[in-house]
Amino acid sequence: MRPKVAILTRTALLLALALLFQSIRLLIPIPPFLSTFLIGSLMNSCFLIAADMVGAGPAIVLVSLVPIVAYFQQVLPLPIFIIPVALGNAIFIGIFLIGKNQKYWMKILAAAAGKSIFMYVAFSWLLTFIAIPAKIAAGLLFIMSWPQFITGIMGGILAGMIKRRLTLL
Repeated sequence: MRPKVAILTRTALLLALALLFQSIRLLIPIPPFLSTFLIGSLMNSCFLIAADMVGAGPAIVLVSLVPIVAYFQQVLPLPIFIIPVALGNAIFIGIFLIGKNQKYWMKILAAAAGKSIFMYVAFSWLLTFIAIPAKIAAGLLFIMSWPQFITGIMGGILAGMIKRRLTLL
């Protein structure tokens, strides 16, 4: 297969997989707290596999489309929240790709930390300008804090396991 066609095909498959993972909450009734960790970890693994296998450009497309779908699935209450989620995911893959010469677990820790710090700061700042119910704001701020770090690490572990299997093929 030609390189451009292979990249486009892999990107499309990873996008389809990410959207399927994101839709789990619509298909299976999972408590929101558990859904955050399960779906977040699966999504982060897709992002890292995309960054590793198809490169930064297609991975940025992936992390930009996923929060738009999350908004339409009513996971994100306002469209303005699409931007910090997409940027946080882009930071996640960016830090991962920048650390080419580092050990895998160091890249994952740094990427997860960068993403969680950015998401928390961005949502803290945005919520000072947007009037939404206090319970929803508190829930959003919680989800965009340390759970992002945990799901980043879990996604990295899962992506590493999958990547090892893919290289055996």
